[in-house]
Amino acid sequence: MAERTRSDGGGPAPARRAVLRGSLAASAALSVPLLGAGSAPAQARRGRPSAEWGVQAGDVTSSSGLVWVRSDRRARMLVETSATESFRHARRWQGPVVGPDTDFTGRTPLRGLPPGETVHYRVTLADPDDPRRSGEPVYGTFRTAPARRRESVRFLWSGDLAGQGWGINPDRGGYPIFEEMRRLHPDFFLCSGDTIYADSPITEKVELPDGKIWRNVTTEEKSKVAETLGEFRGNFRYNLLDEKLRRFNAQVPWIVQWDDHEVLNNWYPGEILDDDRYTVKDVDTLAARSLRAFSEYFPVSTLPPKDEEGRVYRVVHHGPLLDVFVLDMRSFRNKNSPGKQPDDAQGILGERQLKWLKRELSRSRAVWKVIASDMPLGLVVPDGKTDFEAVAQGDPGAPLGRELQIAELLRHIKRDRITGTVWFTTDVHYTSAQRYDPERAAFKDFAPFWEFVSGPMNAGGFAALKLDGTFGPEQPFVKAPTKANTPPTEGGQYFGQVDIDGESGELTVRLREEGGEVLFTKTLQPGRVGQ
Repeated sequence: MAERTRSDGGGPAPARRAVLRGSLAASAALSVPLLGAGSAPAQARRGRPSAEWGVQAGDVTSSSGLVWVRSDRRARMLVETSATESFRHARRWQGPVVGPDTDFTGRTPLRGLPPGETVHYRVTLADPDDPRRSGEPVYGTFRTAPARRRESVRFLWSGDLAGQGWGINPDRGGYPIFEEMRRLHPDFFLCSGDTIYADSPITEKVELPDGKIWRNVTTEEKSKVAETLGEFRGNFRYNLLDEKLRRFNAQVPWIVQWDDHEVLNNWYPGEILDDDRYTVKDVDTLAARSLRAFSEYFPVSTLPPKDEEGRVYRVVHHGPLLDVFVLDMRSFRNKNSPGKQPDDAQGILGERQLKWLKRELSRSRAVWKVIASDMPLGLVVPDGKTDFEAVAQGDPGAPLGRELQIAELLRHIKRDRITGTVWFTTDVHYTSAQRYDPERAAFKDFAPFWEFVSGPMNAGGFAALKLDGTFGPEQPFVKAPTKANTPPTEGGQYFGQVDIDGESGELTVRLREEGGEVLFTKTLQPGRVGQ
């Protein structure tokens, strides 16, 4: 297919992306004001519903997607879609009535969409008792996944937003990384967790190591750790105060997962807190409130109201080239421990999720199977002096503890000859690339594979972690600060770019740093069990 030469150092990109991001959607997103306490827009004064928090699409496939909006009052959500910015011959979708039970958020599923096409959409909020009283429409675009293999795919991934007290800084222009990512015109954005930091209050000022002051936009809900449902909701709203994020949302659909900071650092089911900041000590209660707010503020196809079971883990099919397997390494894990158990069926995924993942990987016919993992496999992530937070526990020998589940999964991938598996993750607040090889490993019954790490987007940077030798990782690239909680003013904000070429099927990963630099590039060949 026709291609154009990129000026951003990102390699060739399909010419269709020039059409994908229409000026109508861009201008509409730009017109949304930065909200603050006591704002009283004209629409609100006239008593008409208003969608000042923008729009967002998620879990887009070749024929479907979810559209999200938040109202300032009770309203009926109406969505129109069209192949053109003029909205001639528009298709109309009636969404739910949004109200206080969902914090005035709503999602409308769109089905029967044409594959590989740009979808222009606009969301209007109307008074449910008087449809003539409607607010101004808010516009967005997305592109459905292609039906043909020869159409190329681009996605970005990262995670970790507003962590360690580094919030929306007006001196930096808010969250500048989202504008940089938007200009790469990805088909979707994979957010690999820590979408908020519910355990990390945002203060008005933070003194930097050089004596300068970091300024934050602040809100009441971000002034303390989140415990109530309202405080969790306020954490998700906080990020939407940023204009660059809202503009990004209007033009790039998300595939999103969660990790620990949506609730609190290093949490696990059944945990009882010993933390004076919390009056609610039962982590399961906090997690349930957070998951409800998460389901209200992100368009996720397996969360309520569509799926009352409330699963974060799922597979999103993105045409013949790509399936994205979204894991949940938080909700079903066992207690953090030294990780030396010789038998561990629950592990970090739980038995049910592991069976699901093995089954769906075997069923997949996509050229590439991206495994979106909210935690790394071979990096040793400590939790206190004796326990471990992720999979690895520093023992380079045979699999123990949570490593047993991963060994079972890797063995299944090899024996079923499942090709094209690549792991993507964030969590550790630096960027790196690891290749796992049985020739170097204590456990050898698997095929080689790559794992790529990126993030944070707007949070503190942290030093690189040790590698665990159980699965034989080799690290050809790493970039990390040398001290803990390095502020974003010192760099260290990262995202990754993935391009799958429609002609050759090659998958190219670029690890990028905010500011435009490409730090590391790796191209993988299709059709191989191991790379």
